[in-house]
Amino acid sequence: MSPVLRDGAPREAGLSAEGVARLVPAAEAFMAGPEPSYPGFVLLAARHGVVVARAARGWAVCHGGGEPVPMAPDTVFDIASLSKLFTATAAVCLAERGALGLDAPLWRGVTARALLTHTSGLPAEIDLGPYPDNAARLAAIAAQPLTPGRRVYSDLGFIVLGDALERVAGQPLDELVAELITGPLGMADTGYRPDPAARHRIAATEDQPWTGRGMVRGTVHDENAHHLGGVAGHAGLFSTARDLAVLTQTMLDGGRYGPVRVLAETWTRTMLGEGLGWQLDQPGWMGELASPTAFGHTGFTGTSLVADPATGALLVLLTNRVHPTRARGTDSAYRRAVARELARALGR
Repeated sequence: MSPVLRDGAPREAGLSAEGVARLVPAAEAFMAGPEPSYPGFVLLAARHGVVVARAARGWAVCHGGGEPVPMAPDTVFDIASLSKLFTATAAVCLAERGALGLDAPLWRGVTARALLTHTSGLPAEIDLGPYPDNAARLAAIAAQPLTPGRRVYSDLGFIVLGDALERVAGQPLDELVAELITGPLGMADTGYRPDPAARHRIAATEDQPWTGRGMVRGTVHDENAHHLGGVAGHAGLFSTARDLAVLTQTMLDGGRYGPVRVLAETWTRTMLGEGLGWQLDQPGWMGELASPTAFGHTGFTGTSLVADPATGALLVLLTNRVHPTRARGTDSAYRRAVARELARALGR
């Protein structure tokens, strides 16, 4: 049985206590000054299943005229493109079950593998707002010219993939993700279209007066996911640091978390080795945690996770950097800074 996450001291994880102690100050530094990168953050770091840092600082809501809401360890975030990891995992689960062929033509002659690796030839994005319904929006994507052979990070590719998974499985994407991933793993705080009753736990994102939405909180920030009704292959999920750490630990342990297996080890290795949905060895945002075996992803709202089976380390950093404007925190300096401290705690 693989380990489940538990709190412990740095020495239990083979980490430098001094290095671990620098994680939170590294993230706090980006809340300072006249143009902070974000109002607040939640951080979780672990190694070999031992959680050595779990912290929340700053504000989940501090603009919009209401009472400020402090960040908490269980604050729920709009995780933006980290949603792609769940779409990808669902796709590989279906492939393992024989319901989906990764290399069979899935859409316009494009394979699931090409969609998962952003090599479908689709452009990055188009505005789906002008179209009257989801059928018209998907038709607009289908009308886009393909440029095969190029790797272009494409939200459109994952929108197509999410729609294809619904057709293959015969059920909506949100139900599929719950059945295959979040339900078995006990990720109770992860899902699409949060219950309005849970709004008090959710970090706000952007103030969007130009869309008529005002301060966005509890509904998806991504415009195209919003137009698609809040459930899409590229964005739409809300989650917590703890739940995302569970998913990441599952991948580190070959598709298993404690007694629960969501993917066979061989399929998990394929997924991580080929970068099916996951980003691999990205020093631009992974910083000193980047390595040939490191995997993870980022989200536009300020979210990220990174892990490495070579070291057993994982880092989840969730910020609300688009609150109240996407003009802040536009580079990944804050991600690299926190990753640097965990890497040095590892003795790198």
